[in-house]
Amino acid sequence: MMHPRLHAATEPARPAAILAETGETLTYGALETVGNQGAHYFRSLGIGAGDTIAIWLPNTLRYFEIYWAAQRAGLYITPISTKLTADEAAYILNDCEARLLVADAGMAALDDLLAQQPGLCPKLATILTADSDKSGLSHWHDAIAPFPGTPIADESAGFHMVYSSGTTGRPKGIRLPLTGGPATEPHMLADRQKSRYGVGPNTVFLSPAPIYHTAPLAFSTSVQRLGGTVVMLGKFTPEAALEAIQTYCVTSTQMVPTMFLRLLRVPDGQRLGYDLSSLTHVVHAAAPCPVDVKQAMIDWLGPIIYEYYGGSEGNGSTFITSQEWLRKKGSVGRADWGTIHICDEAGHELPTGEQGIVYFEGGWDFKYLNDEQKTADARNPLHADWSTLGDVGYLDADGYLFLTDRKSFMIISGGVNIYPQEAENILSFHPKVADVAVIGVPDVDMGEAVKAVVQPRDWTEAGDALAEELIAYCRARLSAIKCPRSVDFERELPRHETGKLYKREIRDRYWQTNDKRIA
Repeated sequence: MMHPRLHAATEPARPAAILAETGETLTYGALETVGNQGAHYFRSLGIGAGDTIAIWLPNTLRYFEIYWAAQRAGLYITPISTKLTADEAAYILNDCEARLLVADAGMAALDDLLAQQPGLCPKLATILTADSDKSGLSHWHDAIAPFPGTPIADESAGFHMVYSSGTTGRPKGIRLPLTGGPATEPHMLADRQKSRYGVGPNTVFLSPAPIYHTAPLAFSTSVQRLGGTVVMLGKFTPEAALEAIQTYCVTSTQMVPTMFLRLLRVPDGQRLGYDLSSLTHVVHAAAPCPVDVKQAMIDWLGPIIYEYYGGSEGNGSTFITSQEWLRKKGSVGRADWGTIHICDEAGHELPTGEQGIVYFEGGWDFKYLNDEQKTADARNPLHADWSTLGDVGYLDADGYLFLTDRKSFMIISGGVNIYPQEAENILSFHPKVADVAVIGVPDVDMGEAVKAVVQPRDWTEAGDALAEELIAYCRARLSAIKCPRSVDFERELPRHETGKLYKREIRDRYWQTNDKRIA
């Protein structure tokens, strides 16, 4: 069975989700009722199959109510990071043509967006709040309350449409075709969770990361398709995660390497005092994990650490167990969805052991919404059905993939993708900046940290005061997570006579002493 409705019919009192810090519970029976009410509400607004709604919320059980209401109404569901500014959120809302938004009433960015409505988002007809009220806006539960808790007549399967970074520095929607099939039809992601990690009705899954990220959303909703229970952390701290695992007898979780590092830094006397014996699967992805960190996790928890490599695009993936990794340290595994091809820039396949661009064949045929060029750039020049996430690596003789670099300069900080062009575009307009490069540099906590390397117009101004001014200037115009945490100064940045910036040359200076070129 692969839909919450099917579990609501057999065990309506089973928890579909629990908020760890408070114990607030959403049962499968309640999820079915509110999901149907929400679907009727969407139809009352003229929102039909293939349309898009957006969710701009922190971790809350309302997320699952809205998601499954939209899923059974055949809609695209676009999650938006609560870290974004009003302008950044408005770009996504306009690009995906969202008809409705459910947002957190407490966000200052929502106030900014409302102050500029409808000019900022002219096609956004309805804005609701969840978990708290806001003057002038309806609450999600109040809006759906008048509608019946029975299915709508024209159900079909919807799916999430997440945003990734684009060639212009703006994020791009990854849009997969909807099947038009029944809302309860089997789903490949849930099937993979079942076969990879044994997910089923007895699974208790800890979701410690913001649910608006792709992996937490995909993992959690797949667990609910299979009848398990999602335990959601409102906010990750190592102590909160350990407490939740012990309290709720968590069987599986999905984390990023930064979380591993923070867990390992909890003093042994405290960390080893928690009962984690219920854990059978700890999955990690989003960023490569340092070898010593992963080894320490295996030493602590045993061979229950699993890793996969893939992207929101769903063009293919790899998978590796602890036992395999101990033989192939540093590998992200072998292909378990699609076929891997390592190619040169021209698209020709390279021999085993040679580094090149990593392409997958056989995954989903994704497209970047409203960006034909980025879609085309992700395809192999010689094989249109091979696509890449922009990573560089090699295959060994046994077919295990080792990532060595990124073709693009995407920064992955704490498992979050950051495209540096956005910050570069802003800083380049500062009157004291002659040239700028924004790069990712090694960071013990986050894997990578955002740094700006600036060529000032007046070299005598280079120093701490200007660095603080530039960081503040960027943060006033862009979400803080995308802005530099530090600034270095150079008299002249390396550029070709054509104007091309040699960012690789700049970046390599910061990675020469690191044991891995990708972090």
